[in-house]
Amino acid sequence: MASLLYRFACRAFQKTFFLGIHFMPWREPQIVHGAGSLQKLPNHLKANGIGNVLLVTDNFLAQTKYFQDVKKFLEEAKVHYAIYDQTIPNPTIENINEATRIYKKNKCEGLVAFGGGSAIDCAKGVGIRIARPWTPISFMRGTLRVLRKIPYLVAIPTTAGTGSEATVAAVVSNPKTHEKYPINDFVLIPRLAILDANITLDLPPHLTATTGMDALTHAIEAYIGNSNFGGSAEAAIIAGRLIIENIQTAYRDGHNIKARENLQKASYLAGFAFTRAYVGYVHSIAHSLGGMYHTPHGLANAVILPHVLDYYGEAAEKRLGFFAKAIGAVPAELDNHEASKLFIMQIRELNSAMGIPEHLDVIQNEDIPTLAKSASKEANPLYPVPKILNAKELETLYRIVKGTKM
Repeated sequence: MASLLYRFACRAFQKTFFLGIHFMPWREPQIVHGAGSLQKLPNHLKANGIGNVLLVTDNFLAQTKYFQDVKKFLEEAKVHYAIYDQTIPNPTIENINEATRIYKKNKCEGLVAFGGGSAIDCAKGVGIRIARPWTPISFMRGTLRVLRKIPYLVAIPTTAGTGSEATVAAVVSNPKTHEKYPINDFVLIPRLAILDANITLDLPPHLTATTGMDALTHAIEAYIGNSNFGGSAEAAIIAGRLIIENIQTAYRDGHNIKARENLQKASYLAGFAFTRAYVGYVHSIAHSLGGMYHTPHGLANAVILPHVLDYYGEAAEKRLGFFAKAIGAVPAELDNHEASKLFIMQIRELNSAMGIPEHLDVIQNEDIPTLAKSASKEANPLYPVPKILNAKELETLYRIVKGTKM
């Protein structure tokens, strides 16, 4: 276990930060949801004085019917647009810089992100570059480094998992250093989120599974941490219940619109929860794997989640057990120890039923010390986790996730 002094320093920082965040400028994006939501985009842009936007997406989504609809609605309303469609999973600093050049060249006034977390994070990165044109993105790493208003940002999520449409976070990758890290600032919360479940109907089963488990990870890590406030715990419970009740239905029947709507709602609520209560070691480990091996974030979270919860042991079982009972995953009469153990087993079974592996053999033994330092740097002292772990303890966790134990 981490040394007493190290743990004390981390907890002191977290308590001080927790007191401070109550006075921060929290807000939620304006939400538009339901069938036909995309058509309302131009009116919202015009109402905010935006007549020229940069559409941020990826090459695949740029060819889809719904993206073509976005362009058509903008053209009909005489809202000008430019397109950046080269976003990659785990968007890079170069992605952000390229998109920023297009934004400036076309004299855009706002941003519309169409995609999963990668596209939304890329658009947030562009917003940072516009707000802080002389500051490298890498200098924004951490919390409250932007501190300037970014352009009007619309998030149109095409998956139900990241919750980026509700969060203060943008996650950026640096291929040169093999790092992936979050930038957290209140200015990064989108101004408008368009939640149209129809866009998610053709999401492949594997992506339905991994993005859904990503959202479940957000809800769990937010709830079992020590910094819940402002409705984050309640949002996490509702999100967890919706995911448990709907993820397998959506996985088996992708065109079940009710299941899709419920997962999209869960993703937003889980994003709302963790942007206030923060995440934990599942995310810091997943980010390091994304930076080093380009492991998809949802897949990494899904695989890592039960291993970390198991590793926490008694430190997490009270809140984890209560969470499991509150979302209806386990019988209400179980004590928290039994409930937490059963819930972890259910997560493993859920992963298996949806074709998600138990381990990630992409992890190379020689990389583990570097990965552990990266995860520790991200998580400590900020993340209010049930148990503080140092880099050496995290090395053990990487071996467990890899499947080699020691």
